[in-house]
Amino acid sequence: MSGDAPGIKPLAGYTVGVTAARRREELGTALERRGATVVYAPAIKIVALADDSRLRDATERCLAAPLDIVVATTGIGFRGWIDAADAWGLTEQLTAAIGRSAVLARGPKARGAIRASGLRETWSPESESSSEVLAYLIASGDLEGKRIAVQLHGEPLPDMVQTLGLAGAEVIEVPVYRWVLPEDPVPLRRLIQSVGVAGLDAVAFTSAPAVASFLRAADEQGCGSAVRAALRGPVVAACVGPVTAALFQRDGIPVIQPARSRLGALAREIVERVPDRCGRRLPAAGHTVEVRGHAAVVDGQMVPLSSASMALLRELSDKPGHVVSRSALLKITPGDSSDEHAVEVAVGRLRNALGDPRIIQTVVRRGYRLAYEPERASNQDGTWRY
Repeated sequence: MSGDAPGIKPLAGYTVGVTAARRREELGTALERRGATVVYAPAIKIVALADDSRLRDATERCLAAPLDIVVATTGIGFRGWIDAADAWGLTEQLTAAIGRSAVLARGPKARGAIRASGLRETWSPESESSSEVLAYLIASGDLEGKRIAVQLHGEPLPDMVQTLGLAGAEVIEVPVYRWVLPEDPVPLRRLIQSVGVAGLDAVAFTSAPAVASFLRAADEQGCGSAVRAALRGPVVAACVGPVTAALFQRDGIPVIQPARSRLGALAREIVERVPDRCGRRLPAAGHTVEVRGHAAVVDGQMVPLSSASMALLRELSDKPGHVVSRSALLKITPGDSSDEHAVEVAVGRLRNALGDPRIIQTVVRRGYRLAYEPERASNQDGTWRY
């Protein structure tokens, strides 16, 4: 990545929340290797397949009469369905029933799972979109009386199920890997609180159910509006793919997502995009100052800062070269809200941490400014983005 300080990892100084229930360590480790501080807070819990009576009932409905069409929406879900059938001694019956039907795969992972089970898909869209699968079904002809099994993954697909039902089909919803709230809700509550006050830089989501659970929990905590505002502003929502991103986008929340819906690609996207969205590099008093999530980098050296010092540096760097009044800085300085001396003490601590007091200039009777040097900036708007 262009602009990285030598020897400093690209995510050093940034905090990323991970909401995944599965493979969270894999994603978290990939981010930690690039320097991130990772906060784990599962937003969902998976219901064990073999114990899921709803999945067993749906499977037996599929075996009760010939299926006409089977829709596989996810690779892990389709594999889980076959694995559950194996635990019940129904594998041969289920794969035979699916093999006699037209099998539609929503994307490459579902296609791979179908083939790994010794089956073959009839059709798969290039877009990996459930809506395109639905359009294909509707365009394929008369669905009256057709028995269609739709393999779900966590969340229902009401648009597809209702539309097929209105077209006269008998739709069997196969709820593989149902999600419920995590047994311990405390980490999720804390993560939501941190997002609401922009206390971290990004939150990663690997499934649509996790997004739905996260937003629902935020609303139940009474901070849904603050969380959405933060995600529209300083906190980056990172999603593994378009299905996961859809709920945020409906709320007008911008997301970053990789071109390919893979965990490794999501980690790389965070590495590339979070510093660009959340970081700033500025020339000041002969130094290069990088402002990161909870740290600064001065001339290539990481400078850990307290939350109070970080808040002051952000305020000054948001308006580089402009004077920020003592009264404005007092609002974000801990302590007596009427004592401007607290600002002087806080600025002094920030100067000491940065290593050169000239980086923060005092403007007599007015306030403080970052000693910004626009003539050294590398682009027209006066800031260096990386």
